[in-house]
Amino acid sequence: MQILSQPLSPKGSKRLYHYQENDIGVLFEKLASGGKNARLLYQLATGGGKTVIFSELADRYIRNYGKKVIVLTHRRELCKQTSLALKATGVNNKVVDSGVKRFSRKDLFPCYVAMVETLKNRINEGLIDTLDVGLVIVDEAHHNSFHKLLGKFPNAAVIGVTATPFSADVNLPMNQFYQELVVGESISALIEQGFLAKPKTFSYQVELNTLMRGIHGDFTVSSSDELYSSPVMLELLLHAYREHSSGKKTLIFNNGIFTSRKVLEMFAGLGLPIRHLDNKTGGCERVEILKWFKKTKGAILTSVSILTTGFDEPSVQSVILNRATTSLTLYHQMIGRGARRLSGKKTFNIIDLGNNGERFGEWDEPVDWKHVFENPEIYHQSLNQSVGEIHQMPAEMRTRFPNSAGISFDVLAAYNAATEKGQKTKVVLRDSIRQHALMCADNADTVSMALELAGELDKEITWRIKQYAKCLGTVTRNYVKWLGEDYRKRLIVLIEKIMSRRVMMRSAG
Repeated sequence: MQILSQPLSPKGSKRLYHYQENDIGVLFEKLASGGKNARLLYQLATGGGKTVIFSELADRYIRNYGKKVIVLTHRRELCKQTSLALKATGVNNKVVDSGVKRFSRKDLFPCYVAMVETLKNRINEGLIDTLDVGLVIVDEAHHNSFHKLLGKFPNAAVIGVTATPFSADVNLPMNQFYQELVVGESISALIEQGFLAKPKTFSYQVELNTLMRGIHGDFTVSSSDELYSSPVMLELLLHAYREHSSGKKTLIFNNGIFTSRKVLEMFAGLGLPIRHLDNKTGGCERVEILKWFKKTKGAILTSVSILTTGFDEPSVQSVILNRATTSLTLYHQMIGRGARRLSGKKTFNIIDLGNNGERFGEWDEPVDWKHVFENPEIYHQSLNQSVGEIHQMPAEMRTRFPNSAGISFDVLAAYNAATEKGQKTKVVLRDSIRQHALMCADNADTVSMALELAGELDKEITWRIKQYAKCLGTVTRNYVKWLGEDYRKRLIVLIEKIMSRRVMMRSAG
């Protein structure tokens, strides 16, 4: 049976934009040619209206095929929002949550909305006839939790929907679960056509070498809290806010609750209108805070793990990334919260305090999503190489070396340069030691003062040794330990040599 794609607009449904209508047509064509088990992945930028599009898809599919549609989400709040969006399109649906224990005849809805684990339990209990499901729509399809359920629907096509068709898990690439990627309108095109606000980006270089990566690849909460709750980072945040967000409705994204509460304490102490929200905030309080944020001019909302999906507040004028992330998806989701257009709002500000733009590129830069989808391992490799390779000294330590202009050292670039010239790679450590020795000597009057400064560089040295070891490939822990010990010994010797030479030159003069 051919799937029809003509507009069917029930009373109360939202009028589609031209690019949305076009993408729906393309998806139906792909479904028609792909058979009953077609697996398609649809990419569209945050703010482009993915929920509107898949709600319309569900409506037309049910009307044309007479088969059930299942919409999968990964959060309880999204279930409710998705259900309301489907109803607005004219799709009678039911949310399958923990409270649903049985279905009566009147509960035979054409569409169900559910979270993965809940739906899995209801299927195992025999409450849902999976053979009668013709289409499964997976919202936020980059989450890997959905894949274990898709085999439960032998007669269903699958359409995954995401702004970023890239899995954070290198072992679970999205092209393993989806046959083809359909790319929607680009961010730059949506901006040009007036559907999204144009970003103004302000980036601050931040030292990230103290951040640790967890088992899932992103920076850990504990190491992020330690860095971003420090006085120097809180002062940088306040400075950035005053420079680029003062008086604007602002979202501040943090990695840890401790940091977010420190931000709350500092801003509130200055009399600024700010509230805090995290995933432990109770439902009633969350509703109250979001209502306050919506109606309060110049309101500031500092948050953790709660507003990256399912939050739509077009009045946001500024987004502050008070964190670093290795997640491409999270990067796009956070910035997308400020991209909604509103009457009188054509631009919004992005303040990046985590070198995220360097890692992923500017938010509105074109991305070859098909290449990313088809070659995820290449993108993973380039992403890993970009995390923390260029070392910037923390601001509070930087003040100890006021006479040194050059303090950064790109270990990877130095290593590549040495191999290209056919040099032994140990010259990388030689040059690094020389730079550190000069930093200590240039900012001290005596040998003892210079050696004291060398002690301040301990974490810097550890970072450089780790980067050098990564360049070498597989090396033992003992060898890395020896490299660090040897580096520090040679640094002391060189400092003493430089300081002694300078004393002799002053005496001779």
